Amino acid sequence: MRVSHVIFDSIKPNYQVYLKNLKAELFYRKTSRDIVENAILEISQIDPEVTYRDFKICDAFDTLDKTNTIDVPCLIICGKYDQLTPVKYSQFFDEKIKNSELQIIDKAGHGVMLEKPYQVNQAIENFINNNL
Repeated sequence: MRVSHVIFDSIKPNYQVYLKNLKAELFYRKTSRDIVENAILEISQIDPEVTYRDFKICDAFDTLDKTNTIDVPCLIICGKYDQLTPVKYSQFFDEKIKNSELQIIDKAGHGVMLEKPYQVNQAIENFINNNL
């Protein structure tokens, strides 16, 4: 998945600016302040070089041409307001993977598992129960 150059340009020079911008990119605008602040605090503990390398790996990883060869059941979960990996990417994977199920969680962004843990867990539980 391609990573925005804005992310790369902000991590190394000023990690605090990156973290500040991440708040708006990672979460739905109405996510509780406690969830956002706790997540950013946790992320802030990661060395900026590790974060940078992680994004470089994501940016270079490209197996899209192999997506249609996946032949196991897949659950695709995304937040409706995900700005880092917009819904269109999840829809792409849902179309290409033969036995997939797409769950778009409303009022959530890229941090969907933190923003809507009940809905995410329910989607996982239903998927497992339907695919055993």
